[in-house]
Amino acid sequence: MDESPHLLNPPNGRLYNSNDSPWSAAGPNSPKRADYPAYMDRAGENARGPHAVRVLQGKKDFTLSSLIAAAYDSYLPGFERLIPPLLEAWDRAPDGNPLKAKLAGPIALLRGWDLRWSAASVPTSVAVYYGEELGHRVAAERRRGGTPADTIVPSASLPEQRLEALSAAVDKLAADFGTWKTPWGEINRFQRLTADIVQPFNDAGPSLPVGFTSSRWGSLASFGARTYRGTRKRYGTSGNSFVAVVEFGDSVRARAVTAGGERGDPASPHFNDQAARYSTGDLRDVYFYPSQLKGHVEREYHPGG
Repeated sequence: MDESPHLLNPPNGRLYNSNDSPWSAAGPNSPKRADYPAYMDRAGENARGPHAVRVLQGKKDFTLSSLIAAAYDSYLPGFERLIPPLLEAWDRAPDGNPLKAKLAGPIALLRGWDLRWSAASVPTSVAVYYGEELGHRVAAERRRGGTPADTIVPSASLPEQRLEALSAAVDKLAADFGTWKTPWGEINRFQRLTADIVQPFNDAGPSLPVGFTSSRWGSLASFGARTYRGTRKRYGTSGNSFVAVVEFGDSVRARAVTAGGERGDPASPHFNDQAARYSTGDLRDVYFYPSQLKGHVEREYHPGG
């Protein structure tokens, strides 16, 4: 174990990881890839890595609020590699190509997009569906090259493939939701209906919009959602589950959120009372001290009482 990559109190004052390689965990003080065998990292850095470095680098004045804001930064760097080749493919397509006219609207939308997620964002919907469709179409190339399954290599796709993938993406959006101009929050949903571990997701049931996306696209706030049998909307079951920021000092201050709520009983007011906070990154105060509990205690338990 002492030969594995590890860090302890690096001089830059922070450590970070998002289930990727450790080579950027502490900025310039990170372990060096060349010092370790190649088998220590076969997957490389995921799209969240550069994003985290971007919001953490050089910051020494974080507060609870600003650290939460960093954790929910809406930029999606995974599309930095995917959108420009698509735009180039459309620009170079001859006017006689039927996809040229069909995709003019989606292309214009993506061209003006700032690569940031939001529940109201239509470009996020188009980009996610495009990225997934393109991934399916180049899966064979990725497998042959030994590239991780969740990594999309734009160079592995031909210009016509990119246009065809976008065409299929907007067709699917239109078929499922009536128009390809569907805001991301209408698709990407949080739902907790029962106490079952495996939820019976249902488009007719109540659910909440979630702006952040899968970590696949570089979203620091992660929401791994997909469709289920009988659903067109996507429901999340992985990613952010418990989130907390903690400030240590003369006293401890913290804010946190749990997916849905802390109780498993649907009849409890605490079954879903954190759902709206979860879906928007509005973390609640954490009560550590008796003085903070005043006015918030519903029941007290005394052993033997």
